[in-house]
Amino acid sequence: MINSLEYKIDKFTFRIPTDRYYTEEGLWILPEGTHARVGISDFLQQRSGDMAFVEVKPVGETIVVGKELVVIETIKVNISLTSPISGKVIEVNPMMETSPEVINQDPYELGWIVVMEPFNLQSEISHLLDPQAYFTKVKRESERDIKKDL
Repeated sequence: MINSLEYKIDKFTFRIPTDRYYTEEGLWILPEGTHARVGISDFLQQRSGDMAFVEVKPVGETIVVGKELVVIETIKVNISLTSPISGKVIEVNPMMETSPEVINQDPYELGWIVVMEPFNLQSEISHLLDPQAYFTKVKRESERDIKKDL
């Protein structure tokens, strides 16, 4: 089981694993030796709705920070998400093509998006949010969303 920070508000529970880094827009990155696994946070997937379609850059593609890595389509939204790191895509989760809803079911394990070979991981993760900073952001935004809905 992954160690996580949890935040409950209204009928929602958001989990933020403490072993990865996060972007402002809601992607997570998990360093794994010389590679890094990237996925969509629990907060972003709950906020976006049921995944209907996920388009990911193909294996072999070189991506730089801030360039589009993945496009998600749900009943609620279409979102283009940018890469949190620069590197080469070395693996795409095959479930993205056939079962993108796995992101909603298990965003931190089975629902990962890509594995990348980073160019300068240590430098780039220093610009990302640590779990506590992302937890604070999730708490602030979810409280704002609940107040807006009242």
